[in-house]
Amino acid sequence: MSDLAQALRLRDDFPGLLNSAGGKWHYLDSAATAQKPHAVIDAIARAYGPDYATVHRGVYERSANMTLAYEAARRKVASFIGAQSDSEIVYVRGATEGINLVAQSWAGTQLKAGDRILLSMLEHHSNIVPWQIVAEKVGAQIDVVPLTADGRIDLDAMAAMITPAHRMVALAHVSNVLGSVLDVRRAADIAHSVGAKILIDGCQAVPRLAVDVQALDCDFYVFSAHKLYGPTGIGALWGRKELLDAMPPYQGGGSMIDKVTFEKTTYAPAPTRFEAGTPHITGVVGLSAAIDYVQAIGLDAIHAHECALVGKARAALESLNSVRVFGPQDSAGILSFEVEGVHPHDVGTILDETGVAIRAGHHCAQPLMRHLGVEATARASFGIYSDEGDVDALVKGIERVRKIFG
Repeated sequence: MSDLAQALRLRDDFPGLLNSAGGKWHYLDSAATAQKPHAVIDAIARAYGPDYATVHRGVYERSANMTLAYEAARRKVASFIGAQSDSEIVYVRGATEGINLVAQSWAGTQLKAGDRILLSMLEHHSNIVPWQIVAEKVGAQIDVVPLTADGRIDLDAMAAMITPAHRMVALAHVSNVLGSVLDVRRAADIAHSVGAKILIDGCQAVPRLAVDVQALDCDFYVFSAHKLYGPTGIGALWGRKELLDAMPPYQGGGSMIDKVTFEKTTYAPAPTRFEAGTPHITGVVGLSAAIDYVQAIGLDAIHAHECALVGKARAALESLNSVRVFGPQDSAGILSFEVEGVHPHDVGTILDETGVAIRAGHHCAQPLMRHLGVEATARASFGIYSDEGDVDALVKGIERVRKIFG
């Protein structure tokens, strides 16, 4: 699966990997959003075309069929991440909404003044700002776990600093900047040792690692479909059933109710109570198709393939003078770096001229940038369609950057 021929075969599944002239485009920004295979595009087209109807409301056949597909997708998501039941899966717009939902509906009702929330130095803004909002609202405090020298969340430090005052821990499974992989089970054990709940941001993990929330023993897990080769605007929140059942609604509207009167409204059980309004029906269909696609390839194979490419890219970049590479040697699918004396935006612009697309900026991780001592980094991130030619083009482009600014 990780050899060049297989990677080239998979590229043909992704129409977005061609440039405007029909040639090869070296897309190395999958951590921001992944390209979509024909299988997902076709599933969405059918959902918007001959299969289209609303869900949960219509008594006519097409609506009933779409409802069956919609709920079958929920069961598929549950199986994909090892949930015990599809009633633990809440459809959300993406990981950001999932984190905000937990922050407001769980932390916002369970935390009080003096309680503490534990985050890490490498978190995405989406796993920082929602907790700041709720902390300010209830009078809680936020603490930050430091990183190891190679850019991992320091779990030894976490174990030393956590106290019974910590009620919520929220950490990234895989860093969107450094590619460092968290030992989630150990982090969960540390959190649970003081009675805290733990939420895991799985955006960068789910596209490349096999996830089993039961084995990880976390309390909440969130991910977005668009990084999993699915559509934008849809994702999933997994939560332990007893936690979801005790949480109040995040939003009000149609579908999430039991009975409405002007005097009082009662709510549907979880997960329906968290899914107000007409849902992203076609997005759910696309998510289902994306799961089918990656499962047919195999998460272990995907991870091995991406690790091989990251290893090749890291070795090549580290051999170049004036290039600094961040993160651990075994980073998962993601490689951040800087070229001495060159702003990452200039690096990205020059690479774009050679048909290589990377991300340049703070990657919604400004606290991490300050910790690294930089304003921004250049980031190359790989996917199942990436191949050795992409690595060669990246390295050749960086050599051109060095010549231009040399």
